[in-house]
Amino acid sequence: MRQQIRFCTAPDGVQLAYAVSGHGPPLVRVATWLTHLDHDWESPVWRHWLDSLGQGNTLVRYDERGCGLSDREVRDLSVDAWIRDLETVVDAAGIDTFALLGISQGAAIALAYAAQHRERVSRLVLYGGYARGRRHRQPIEQRREEALISAIRAGWTDPNPVFRHLFTTLFLPEGTAEQMAWYDELQRQTASAETAVRLFEARGDIDVLELAPQVRVETLVLHTRDDRVVPADEGRLLAALIPDARLVLLESPNHILLADEPAWRTFLAEVGSFLGTRATPTNTAVAALSRRELEVLELVAAGLTNEEIATRLYLSARTVERHLSNIYVKLGVSGKSGRALAAAAFSSASRYV
Repeated sequence: MRQQIRFCTAPDGVQLAYAVSGHGPPLVRVATWLTHLDHDWESPVWRHWLDSLGQGNTLVRYDERGCGLSDREVRDLSVDAWIRDLETVVDAAGIDTFALLGISQGAAIALAYAAQHRERVSRLVLYGGYARGRRHRQPIEQRREEALISAIRAGWTDPNPVFRHLFTTLFLPEGTAEQMAWYDELQRQTASAETAVRLFEARGDIDVLELAPQVRVETLVLHTRDDRVVPADEGRLLAALIPDARLVLLESPNHILLADEPAWRTFLAEVGSFLGTRATPTNTAVAALSRRELEVLELVAAGLTNEEIATRLYLSARTVERHLSNIYVKLGVSGKSGRALAAAAFSSASRYV
């Protein structure tokens, strides 16, 4: 898969870099904290996101103003400016109707855009997001923001990454040494210390609570239970405020899901089902399974229990057990490890299309 990087200009003259990759119905990812279109493409932290989301979708993403390949020196950092940037990018990309993905602070912008442009958003996916910044939450959240801003000012540009590593351990508490080192360096490369402080402060001021009930598009809200950047209660609040939104809590402490954790497979299964992009097997044995068996096995690979699968597919638990027995026979697996082996076979033989 390759990406094409292009440029467009926001109404206030700020040049924005955006990238297009993948094939299929358009999926627009709202800009989020400190991205770099070029570096992210080779990233041990983000590349599995780009590969998976671009399989079955035309993925459009962009560097926010002040970061990455977009203009670094900007005046306006506000919700209104971020919404206008999103409007500029989708118009430049020539997209009329699209699914919208908001991650972290991008969820607030995606929500606001969907409320204001109902005719253009076909589906709304919000992951790890919030509708209100730290300054609109409990006092302890405000004190944490002050501490993090102090860390940015103290050592953002220092070759020693100790201060930037504070952010890395919050975003990727279970990251490998390679992933953490890459994220440490990304922060320094994508924005100046001054811009990082201004962005962090602007995020603290976000408040789109009043817009959430105005969203009329089908919405899926996902959040990790132990998120250390955005508390899971903020995801619950989003799902409660947006009419008919569905909430999925993922078992992970990582704000950015990693490729080898079960929560990532659950995320892909949920988003793929919601957007209508399903996992298609490329292995002969897996491909021989019936459609219903594939649906069951996909959810097994995502880490769901038989009871959870039964609820999701409107089946009885006994029917799920029967499907699994047939799956094990067809895949030639058995015993206590049969479930894990079948899930591994599905994961290694599938791609989302």
